[in-house]
Amino acid sequence: MNGKLIIFEGVEGCGKTSQMQLTQEWLQSLGIIAVVTREPGGTELGRHLRHLLLAKADNQSITQLTELLLYAADRAQHVEQELKPNLAAGKYILCDRYTDSTIAYQGYGRGLDMSLIHQLNQIATGGLQSDLTIWLDIDVEVGLARKRGDFDSLDRIEQEAIAFHRRVQQGYAELATSYPEGIVRIDGNATITAVHQAIREVLGVHLRSWGIR
Repeated sequence: MNGKLIIFEGVEGCGKTSQMQLTQEWLQSLGIIAVVTREPGGTELGRHLRHLLLAKADNQSITQLTELLLYAADRAQHVEQELKPNLAAGKYILCDRYTDSTIAYQGYGRGLDMSLIHQLNQIATGGLQSDLTIWLDIDVEVGLARKRGDFDSLDRIEQEAIAFHRRVQQGYAELATSYPEGIVRIDGNATITAVHQAIREVLGVHLRSWGIR
């Protein structure tokens, strides 16, 4: 595959959406075709699954295993319908969440079996791995404060107790320690401009290693 898969990860409110947009604009200024997508919700089917996963429902709940399987289904569709074709076309993909999110949220956050999670990730991706994962590391309290200005607008995951989000953050920290060659930590507590500059510096190094600049 000629393209590159660049993943943006982090807890709620870490600024992924803004940074992906800025990164897309920067890459396109260099003549690199970059597309933005997300999980869940990067396909038509995925948008329906995203609603099921994130919508608040007072009269029914999603079991933890069901949640895990729905995320895997979304990923399987996303990989085949969007990621592989765009990579084959030589495009750079900026993806909001991928397999590390499942490990952090369903593994560390929910406490589900890690071997099952790794197995499902392998099945859903068909072995497709990211070329670079950017972890926007932000204090959990800061990220949630950005989101919780209007509590009624929060989705099902954002409304989880802070202990859950701290476990998710721990998951990301341990992943970054275990895979330093693939996951790059960026301090997400800085200003939007400073964070974007840090991302550009990291990506610049990788672009040169990929023979782009």
